Amino acid sequence: MDTNEQTDRADTEVPTRPFVVPSRDLAASAPWRWLRLGWEDVCGAPLLTALFGGVIVLVSAAISWLAWSLGRFALLATLLSGFVYVAPLIAVGLYSVSRARQAGLQPRLADSFVLARRVLGHAGVFALIQLVIILIWSRSGMMITAFVPVPAGDADALIEFLAIGSVVGSIFAAITFAVAAFSLPMIADRDIDMVTACISSINAVLRNKPAMLMWAGIICLATAIGFATALLGLGLVMPWLAYATFHAYRDTIDASAWPEV
Repeated sequence: MDTNEQTDRADTEVPTRPFVVPSRDLAASAPWRWLRLGWEDVCGAPLLTALFGGVIVLVSAAISWLAWSLGRFALLATLLSGFVYVAPLIAVGLYSVSRARQAGLQPRLADSFVLARRVLGHAGVFALIQLVIILIWSRSGMMITAFVPVPAGDADALIEFLAIGSVVGSIFAAITFAVAAFSLPMIADRDIDMVTACISSINAVLRNKPAMLMWAGIICLATAIGFATALLGLGLVMPWLAYATFHAYRDTIDASAWPEV
């Protein structure tokens, strides 16, 4: 093979990338840094934060009211079809704010819409993955109810039912968290497919269990506070957590081999 042929082949070769995006090792205290950086974004883009926060409160209130109006049998389906599909797009809009500020640019609402439209297909795949996990989770709860009956007045059976249900619920909650921890901000930042993003997110969580356990606890506590304030607190908590999540992704995942979107 002559030199020209070797040059042509080198020019046409597509650079290979690992199937799993590399992740860094984190200190257990890393989530507090993410929260600090997220709060800086809240203060640095107060109008956009308020706008997205207001949308989150309104969407949450509308879904809750609709589910309550339709009754308990339609509650799960309504929450899933409403929140699971809308939340990723809102999150991507918020990631755009942190992304712009980290690049030294002024965040703009138009940029959030452009990014959300660009990753619309990926966000749909993400929502479907989460929907499948939650539906299987729900079905598992029904199976536990069927196979572990609780007779009236039987305290031991009730304790056994709650223990089994807690273990099963914890497993599905951990899977949901691991899939979602870094996948969506990765999609919002890099030209990468959703399957690779989800697997890379799971890998990063497994590599950094102490930090991610703390991060999951912070998310649960902050979300509980948001709901305890009649949903109004979600208007601040959710944007703050979204900004912090983007910084968590940038701090954890080394996606430099993938082009930016």
